[in-house]
Amino acid sequence: MINVDYPALLKLFPQHLAPKRSESASFLIWYLENYYRLDTLEAVDSVCDQRGDKGVDGIFVNDNDQTITIFQSRISQSKESSIGDTGLKELVGTLRQFESIDAIQNLITTAGNAQVATLLKRLDIINKVATHEVRGEYLSNINIDRNGTAYLATVPNLTVIGKDALLSTYISDTRDIPDRTVAKFDIHGFRATEYIVDADTKAVIAPIKAIELVAMDGIADQSLFAFNVRGPLGRTQVNRDIVKSIGEVRRHKLFPLFHNGITIIARDVQTTADVLQAQGYFVVNGCQSLTALYNNKDRLTDDLRVLVKFIKMDPASKEAELITQFSNNQNSTRARDFKANNPIQIRLQNEFTKFYDGQYNYEIKRGEPEPVGTKISNEEAGLLLRAFDLREPWATHRKYEVFEDKYADIFGRPAVTADRIVLCEVIKEAIDEALPQIANQLLARYVLTRYAILFIVRDVLENDQMAAHITDNPKKFVRAKGDREHFKKCIARIVGDLIVDLNDEVKELGDDFDYRDKLRDADWVKKLSTTIVADHRKLVGRGRIPSFKDDWESNAG
Repeated sequence: MINVDYPALLKLFPQHLAPKRSESASFLIWYLENYYRLDTLEAVDSVCDQRGDKGVDGIFVNDNDQTITIFQSRISQSKESSIGDTGLKELVGTLRQFESIDAIQNLITTAGNAQVATLLKRLDIINKVATHEVRGEYLSNINIDRNGTAYLATVPNLTVIGKDALLSTYISDTRDIPDRTVAKFDIHGFRATEYIVDADTKAVIAPIKAIELVAMDGIADQSLFAFNVRGPLGRTQVNRDIVKSIGEVRRHKLFPLFHNGITIIARDVQTTADVLQAQGYFVVNGCQSLTALYNNKDRLTDDLRVLVKFIKMDPASKEAELITQFSNNQNSTRARDFKANNPIQIRLQNEFTKFYDGQYNYEIKRGEPEPVGTKISNEEAGLLLRAFDLREPWATHRKYEVFEDKYADIFGRPAVTADRIVLCEVIKEAIDEALPQIANQLLARYVLTRYAILFIVRDVLENDQMAAHITDNPKKFVRAKGDREHFKKCIARIVGDLIVDLNDEVKELGDDFDYRDKLRDADWVKKLSTTIVADHRKLVGRGRIPSFKDDWESNAG
């Protein structure tokens, strides 16, 4: 549980506190990261943290929802205080500056060099105000009182986020890792090499008995590798070579000569002539090796030692993250691996555990233990979101972009929640079950096909009277098991109808049409969707088939 009372609140975002940035601006950045789920860069870029910003503390444009949110952020140093109507009236006054193009242009002109003018230009607010709804959001660490509530009821498009809302909707972006016992290693007869960086940081390198390494806490449940970019990858060539070396007892003394070693980051590292001691430790490089040693611990001897680099440093620090990235080169790494410790991914995984434990689990790094339930990798989630939200199914073959150029666009959005991902997953499940109905089985088995159909399903839902409910409140349809099963049945009926039309469209192209090239062609997929959705709307309009709304409501309950 977080503490939003002042001054404990400031401990939530020390990284954002700066001499030329107000505490309330730092608070707003933290809020955008944790509740709007923006990446740090976009959160900082959305906030005006200087004077002269005309009552605007931040602006966020959501093109999917077609909203422009104007923020005011206030921190109260007294937890006994409350939000009255005064601050809300000030925000309403600020919103009047966004009532028209002329008003916004005047705001830009009169703001001069203030950050709000730059932000308004960069977000292209003048051109978006005609199509987007302007709303206000008042953020504070205290709750609203009766006066504030009464005034709020008279003002449309105004939201107050107070203490209770912050506490009840918070999802942590850190892992819940159990405390460990202090690990002690026998280094009698060996010289430990020490490299001191500064008073708080040092590295110690020593040959450690493998028997003692496999006795460390957290190997069995993989929590020892929480900060590593990967979990155990199974029978890789590296692992097979390690196991082979373990089996040759005569070569145990030679092990440090041909093994790259293990890196452990610990909050404290102490050495004497005979003992090395580590406290608050995590393995950030060597997961594969240590797991192989652990799985073959009955074959270990005192002669088998591993060169271990112990680094005294906070395992959750930025410096530790950098060390983890640079040191992981024994097995090939991917862009996805380096997002395993990203707060956005950890928050999503925690949210899955909170709401879908035992039903769906969210995998954020390769090799991590699989809990009970359907696994959704963050890579697959990214592809589903790219097809459904970003509406780019033709680009889903470029998987690497999910964790590179498109990462913020895909994951760094308030709409991306566990509920949203499960919604996409359930639609995908209905599509996968219907793929055998596609007459051209080469097309049916091609992986981009499912994302193209997902895109078409989104277009169908966009034309339904319940469109806003589905996209704005996905938990209504998938959080409860019964609702999820009903939602899947409704989607399955839509998918079945779409595939009938898809078969007709594909049949006209002949058996040898280049489906691989077509599914990578944005214009072709858009045209295909337009045609199929138009046919679907005609059938709904004529009462031949039910709309999603009718299907959902007639069988709800």
